[in-house]
Amino acid sequence: MHDWKEDWINRAPHSKERHKKVIKRLSKHKSKKKVDSAAGHIHHQVFSKVDCLECANCCTSIPPLLTETDIKRIAKSLGMNAGEFKTQYVIFDDDDDMVMNETPCPFLGEGNKCSIYEIRPKACRQYPHTNHEFSKHYDLHLANAQYCPAVFHILERLEKLL
Repeated sequence: MHDWKEDWINRAPHSKERHKKVIKRLSKHKSKKKVDSAAGHIHHQVFSKVDCLECANCCTSIPPLLTETDIKRIAKSLGMNAGEFKTQYVIFDDDDDMVMNETPCPFLGEGNKCSIYEIRPKACRQYPHTNHEFSKHYDLHLANAQYCPAVFHILERLEKLL
């Protein structure tokens, strides 16, 4: 994975159908525990090579879901109340979920660093959802492989294991 990002840029647009087949095969695997274990191992391998600060595509492309707890925590840290934070930063998406109102994320700073990293939303802390209970998020992995080079490379490696 010598140039992980360039490889992803070149191959991801043409991999969705193949990744659908990988996900389908994984979903039929008799042991979710083995799938989760393999995915967790591969997650750590991939993230030893992938540098999120070189990419930040998630922060520039996908507005994160926000919980009321996220909103209260972030608002408090910014010296705002939850209502003010919602007015300034939150919209409801097509699924009626609360999300950041713009992309790139308004908290994405210089060098692709998150200015609220320590208090970032739960969705950001858990992204890309590949290191814990992988088998519970197949649809999410399929979508995220188009946005996140790490997810793309995790699916590529899982395909080779199949």
